[in-house]
Amino acid sequence: MRKRGVKSVLDVATGTGFHSVRLLSAGFETVSADGSAEMLAMAFANGTKQGGHILRVVQADWRWLNRDVHGEYDAIVCLGNSFTHLFSERDRRKALAEFYAMLKHDGILVLDQRNYDAILDAGYTSKHTYYYCGDDVTVEPEYVDEGLCRMRYSFADDSVYHLNMFPLRKEYARRLMSDVGFQRIETYGDFQHTYRGEEPDFLVHVAEKEYRMDDADEARYSGAVNTARSYYNSSDADTFYATVWGGEDIHIGLYESPGEPIADASARTVRRMASKLEPTLTPESVVLDLGSGYGGSARYLAETYGCRVLALNLSEVENRRHRELNSARALTGRIEVVDGSFEDIPYPDSSVDVVWSQDAFLHSGNRVQVLAEVARVLRPGGRLIFTDPMAADGCPAGVLQPILDRIHLDDMGSPAFYTRELTRLGFSPVDGGFEEHRGQLVTHYARVLEETGRQEAEGLARKVSHDYLAQMKKGLGHWIDGGREEHITWGVFHFELGDDGAPRAA
Repeated sequence: MRKRGVKSVLDVATGTGFHSVRLLSAGFETVSADGSAEMLAMAFANGTKQGGHILRVVQADWRWLNRDVHGEYDAIVCLGNSFTHLFSERDRRKALAEFYAMLKHDGILVLDQRNYDAILDAGYTSKHTYYYCGDDVTVEPEYVDEGLCRMRYSFADDSVYHLNMFPLRKEYARRLMSDVGFQRIETYGDFQHTYRGEEPDFLVHVAEKEYRMDDADEARYSGAVNTARSYYNSSDADTFYATVWGGEDIHIGLYESPGEPIADASARTVRRMASKLEPTLTPESVVLDLGSGYGGSARYLAETYGCRVLALNLSEVENRRHRELNSARALTGRIEVVDGSFEDIPYPDSSVDVVWSQDAFLHSGNRVQVLAEVARVLRPGGRLIFTDPMAADGCPAGVLQPILDRIHLDDMGSPAFYTRELTRLGFSPVDGGFEEHRGQLVTHYARVLEETGRQEAEGLARKVSHDYLAQMKKGLGHWIDGGREEHITWGVFHFELGDDGAPRAA
């Protein structure tokens, strides 16, 4: 809140006053609202006991908040899993609309909830790290379905209490906030911006009201793309990939020996892919690099072939580093770095000669749309060359769930999927279409895991959080296992778009 310049806060779920007292103690101008007069009386008494604070309390129903509470606020907080007490979608939408209306033009809403997705999909667990600390109460769901989570609270004196709550799924909550007008929504897991791997106990949504012209495209991003964007924008991810994964190239490498440096093998992948495009790459060529990362491939293509590269990437953090590296190599004039999503490519029809991508398409929740966009922007006779970690053809159902959970996706592509969809869109294979390198995927993730351990022993944990590293190592293990069991694969796809939209002979 301090970082955002917040001064005035409305605590709309005051309860016994814990958060209001904390906010006052931190120096924020705070108004405390609750639907229960009894709760507000307790909050007022607690305020005087804890630091002599005189709480400004207002009894109010969220659905008519503007009627009972006056003024506009820099921030509204709705904490303690309180929002899940609303069982009607109409009431949820009305309450969020009231919150939105009471915020200043650049205000924020901070709303937390239990991780009901985990409870519904995997059963209840709790690390008791941030919430409900102590040994005097045991909390567990007594009954759970998609419409009700009945929690049982058992205390040391054998007393038992129950609370009925609506099991609010994360993406549903984010969609409701977006529907009422919030422009940008970041979701944290147990206060961590990056929380892939283990499921958090609680989710915290931070929703911004401010309308920013440079974020106008964000509303068009799918949930999967937004998740990837938040992940790659985090300082942990940026530091890890730049330090461990290969520096300029953050994709799977082609190794000549298992112990080869990651950066060398990753650069070899770029060279192998580029060689497949010769002699079509010339100084007149326009290459669109989808998911360009730090721009290693774009710089290689621009320097080696003199072509113009359009580098589209969803991470503003990666793009800043990309631009800095381009400037240092005097390539700014030949490489255009653009913030955006490959599900909605911001270029005209038939405007590029080559579409290039490395290990990026898996982050889309709508790969059919991605491929349709590729076909749209390619000129007739243009080439598509890309790599992607995928499910192997015939992969048994359910075995990839640990990997999918880590990257927050419902499914992955496969060689058969890409071949089928590209054929449907008028592409034909070049040199067989797909060059498989499953073993290289296993080698690469094993090298990254090894390098992570080596750098961790040398102080990497001072730059990257312990939680991030623990989750990364766990995730790398899942990828290695999946490759060794031949459930996932990787390789190079090379296709050509027909002159008239119909498949061409290879």
